[in-house]
Parts: sequence; structure tokens; C-alpha cells
Amino acid sequence: MKNVKQIFFGLAILAVFTFTQTTNAQAKPKGKEWKVPAGDAAKKGKGDAEAGKAIWGKDCKSCHGVKGLGDGTKAEKINISCGDFSSKDFQSLSDGELFYKTKIGRKPMPSFKEKLSDTEIWSVVAYVRTMKK
Repeated sequence: MKNVKQIFFGLAILAVFTFTQTTNAQAKPKGKEWKVPAGDAAKKGKGDAEAGKAIWGKDCKSCHGVKGLGDGTKAEKINISCGDFSSKDFQSLSDGELFYKTKIGRKPMPSFKEKLSDTEIWSVVAYVRTMKK
């Protein structure tokens, strides 16, 4: 019985911590408006969501979180929201906008043009499309 109580208590603490982290991530202000050139916003590409998931795990998760809620381990150190990729606002961005923002970057978002190929970036775009609510 004692072990059951300890497990229940541990799960309760974990739930509160998770809720607090998500709430704190969402409470931060958005960054300045990020306009993408029309030609770039209109671009289309094909990506492999499974490959994108693997890239996400090593290059994106630390800020944007496992589920894209902006609650990664590094998000706490960033003074603006890392975004909620499951949100209607985020999911309404074009694939070209997502590609551009990932490739070019803007502080605090790093540029990935030297680290990821265009094919890899399109795969990340395909993966974040799976995060919609």
C-alpha cells in the first residue's frame, strides 16, 4: 500500500510540473512579427515526416518541446515564447513560411541553412504538420 501511495504522489508531482512548464511556456510574450518574402512563402516542397521526427528530436526539441508546445528544456532561458506548433495560428502558416523560418532563422531562432539540407528542412516541415490539434 505504501508503494502505491508513493507512486501516486510521484505521478501527481510530475503532472503539476508538466502543467506548470506548459503554462509558463505559453505565458511568455510572442516575438516581433516575422514577415517572410512572398516568393519564399509560396514555395512548396516534399518532406518525409518520419525523417523530420528524427531531426526534430536532435535539433528542435530542446526549445520547442517533444510535442511542439514551446516547452523544451532550453525554452525557459529564452525571453519570448518558443511557440505552440499545434495551434491554429501556427498551422495556418504556409509550408514555405515554415521552411524559410527554419532555414534562415532570426534570434533567438538559429539558422539551419548550414546544418540541414533543404530536403531535411522540408522533412521537419512535414513533421510539424503532424502536431496540429
